[in-house]
Amino acid sequence: MTRPPTAAQRRVIDAADPVTGRLRGTESQLTALVKRGLAFRHPRPPHAHFLTPEGHRVRQGITRAPEPDGPAEAPAATGVFAARVGGEEAAADAGPARRREVHSAWQGLLELRRMTNPGGAVDRPCGWERAHLVRAAALALEAAGHGPAGREGPGYRVRETPQPEAVAVHEPDGEALRACAATLEEAGWQVSEHREPRGGARYLLASPRRA
Repeated sequence: MTRPPTAAQRRVIDAADPVTGRLRGTESQLTALVKRGLAFRHPRPPHAHFLTPEGHRVRQGITRAPEPDGPAEAPAATGVFAARVGGEEAAADAGPARRREVHSAWQGLLELRRMTNPGGAVDRPCGWERAHLVRAAALALEAAGHGPAGREGPGYRVRETPQPEAVAVHEPDGEALRACAATLEEAGWQVSEHREPRGGARYLLASPRRA
């Protein structure tokens, strides 16, 4: 079962700066929020804590907090937001509620970029995205209106690769694949197109741009 934040943690989340998401609380409260994936500690002094995209959504009352050691992907069962990477049962659900959730998560991610990238740049991925490559790339695609694949059928699928800091994006429709490439490039990713050794199907390799 997914437990909501404690009353003390909820007060910390609700008191976050509405623009930057900066948090103030005890060290134990902030550490617990980091473990839940609702906050992150800025790597540069003074090492302040800020809400993650999931934390912003909890603050807005859209979702509940995940368990620190809960399953990475169980949005339907837990209420925790997760960008759809393709292949999920719920991928066909693209109604207004889902679109609002995705939009809110994307805006939170842009705020993370502004707060953590040098110079406040929002045109390239931030540290959180580099640590969550598949989820970050999937969020960029879903936020731009691309459809994730269900268990079967068309749609994008984002997957890990052996290559460091790179994900693979599969989409059987060639035009849709090129559209995915354009979206990721606009979101600050470096993208190249390749063919699979077996079958020759085209796919994308995408890596977060650094400058």
